[in-house]
Amino acid sequence: MKYPLKTPWRRAAALVLALLLTLALAGCQQTAAGDGEALTTVRLNEVTHSVFYAPQYAAMELGFFAEEGLAIELTNGGGADKVMTAVLTGGSDIGLAGPEAAIYVHKEGREDACIVFGQLTKRDGAFLVGREPEPDFAWENLAGSYVIGGRAGGVPLMTLEHLLRSKGLIPGEDLTVDSSVQFNMMAGAFTGGTGDYVALFEPTASQMEQEGKGHILASIGEAAGEVPYTAYFAAESFLAENADLVERFTRAVHRGQQWVAEHTAAEIAEVIAPQFPDTDLALLTTVTERHKQIDAWNQTPVMEQAAFERLQDIMQEAGELDARVPFAEVVDNSFALAASAG
Repeated sequence: MKYPLKTPWRRAAALVLALLLTLALAGCQQTAAGDGEALTTVRLNEVTHSVFYAPQYAAMELGFFAEEGLAIELTNGGGADKVMTAVLTGGSDIGLAGPEAAIYVHKEGREDACIVFGQLTKRDGAFLVGREPEPDFAWENLAGSYVIGGRAGGVPLMTLEHLLRSKGLIPGEDLTVDSSVQFNMMAGAFTGGTGDYVALFEPTASQMEQEGKGHILASIGEAAGEVPYTAYFAAESFLAENADLVERFTRAVHRGQQWVAEHTAAEIAEVIAPQFPDTDLALLTTVTERHKQIDAWNQTPVMEQAAFERLQDIMQEAGELDARVPFAEVVDNSFALAASAG
């Protein structure tokens, strides 16, 4: 005998099965939270995936976010402009990119603009990669060369050009600085034959060196000095509606910053290794040590006004900012201060 699909016992069985599945999923969430409550997912969009953001990955791998009741859903934006677009359109909750993106949006007069609420890094994390080893490398040697520098309007390009000017080299006159290549395409352009040098983040730079496709010559951040290079931002409405969540998020980041400051490169590399499954531990340790040596990371998420003003100096020098914006209109340190005081 064939039963119709909508017999009462079949409907009851389906309901029981659905209930059991729901309870099973809820049980998994409660286990992950560790305190009987499900974790709240935060959609975080980062400008690129790099060892440069080790404090964030340490906070993820050591469970600091989970202890704050948060689960991080991480997306690689592939450029500050794309990260900002994702946040402004609601595709992501929080962005991690150069704070210049928030300045540009503020200048546009956009409603519900993004506000910076925490700083992660305090200098450029890129390294200059050349085609040949140069044991006696000096920045002045770049005269007459072709450098793939980054996207026009982005902090990586502006910081590099600021450094070159400080060495007496005028971009466009004394050397070519290519600003037409998208951030996540720079390594490919270089290995494809474009340019004499390229500015790359880790672990990409070290992987290229390991593969014999380039040679790391210098740290741009070490030579250029401190600047609020990478920061967290969110829409003003998101901050207002999720103040407690943002404070917990910032507290986890702060714990990651402290942990990284207190541990060796080898210890950091071992913890963040799951974030870089294609990078062997020895190379990851070397890369992490490079960032520790140049003092790349903030020890608190607080952005100092003096650092913010220096960023605007660099932006104006690059011709990307016609008038300065007030610090208090772009940066809200209340979350960072509360997190750091805890």
